[in-house]
Amino acid sequence: MSHAAGIDVGSTQTKAVIVDIEGRIVSRTLIDTGANVRRAGQRALDVMMEEADVERSRIGFVVGTGYGRYKIEAGDTQVTEISCHARGAHTLFPGTRTVIDMGGQDTKAIKIGEDGDVIDFCMNDKCAAGTGRFLTGAAEVLGLTLDEIGPISLKGTKPVRLTSVCTVFVESDILSYLAQKRKIEDILCGVHQAIASRTISLVRRTGIEEEVTFTGGVARNTGMIHALEEKLGVTLNVSDDSQYTGALGAALYALDHVRAGQQKAAS
Repeated sequence: MSHAAGIDVGSTQTKAVIVDIEGRIVSRTLIDTGANVRRAGQRALDVMMEEADVERSRIGFVVGTGYGRYKIEAGDTQVTEISCHARGAHTLFPGTRTVIDMGGQDTKAIKIGEDGDVIDFCMNDKCAAGTGRFLTGAAEVLGLTLDEIGPISLKGTKPVRLTSVCTVFVESDILSYLAQKRKIEDILCGVHQAIASRTISLVRRTGIEEEVTFTGGVARNTGMIHALEEKLGVTLNVSDDSQYTGALGAALYALDHVRAGQQKAAS
């Protein structure tokens, strides 16, 4: 049992990470969650083990996190995504003091200490306003992909002002601006700025302390990174593994159990 795994079942995508006894990432995978949350967790683990050529018997402990963490059959225990993102962000960027995690259905602001422990947090868990789902809605109305809207938004010079960041009303807002012959890049620039403003309001409740690390699937969006940096006035830490931050944190919590077991066996 020389490995540990973390599975982060999100509302839209499931991420999984395997680490070795030294805490190094051995394998990672990302799949669509789909309708069957329980199956998504197991499927992510299966795909990852196959890619890494690691047998299940070598994985000493599995921690589940994310909104579907209690339905992961392969999980030995569960840890909240708040703690997992904090630990994952601190591991990737040890100087992290503030974490902004933006996913498909919620956004979290997490204040952490020097050791990566959570000091305070705040999240908009009551609706999907100002989250990845809002960006998805904007992309669909404009006939674009999520990968396209970030770079296009960076070309905007006269961002529109949205009446709200409610996912329900994004379509009518955008159609109204299209009818006014506003440029798509200006519309998307306004969309990203509106989400950034809402996010900063959330982060201020916990206190903004450098370094700030951006995690979650939306951290892949260059337009969102730019909009947040402009509002914050700081450069964000963004890792190539930003989408896997929660799963990495879960895997490291699992590794704690593996190491503890080894120490107990050795004594």
